[in-house]
Amino acid sequence: MRSIVFCAVALLVPAAVHAQEVDCTAPQVQMEMTYCAEQDWIAADADLNDAYKAARQAMLDIDANLPQDQRGAAEYLKQAQRAWIDFRDAACAAEGYQMHGGSAEPMVIYGCRARLTGQRAQDLWVLAASE
Repeated sequence: MRSIVFCAVALLVPAAVHAQEVDCTAPQVQMEMTYCAEQDWIAADADLNDAYKAARQAMLDIDANLPQDQRGAAEYLKQAQRAWIDFRDAACAAEGYQMHGGSAEPMVIYGCRARLTGQRAQDLWVLAASE
């Protein structure tokens, strides 16, 4: 059993080390391009999370200044964000079909997610600033 665990860990270490060595300014092979696209999506998602928190706070502030029976800004934002995530994931899965079954499919999906997530983050930052 220990040898199975050791082999599994040994297989993961080179991939982790390799990932640290990827130059995303000039990826050379598909694996690197996919890795870099994933990193772009991770960065866009972090910005999205910050933008959502700021927009949510803005909506909570609006709600706080309204009578109880007129509040709903924060709830509508939450519903919109959940619907947007479903949209993004489905849209990017569809876009990935351009390379369906090929080694570039994950790169296309990550690229789509990064692009749409960046756009959504910008929209949320605008919403947060417009309070």
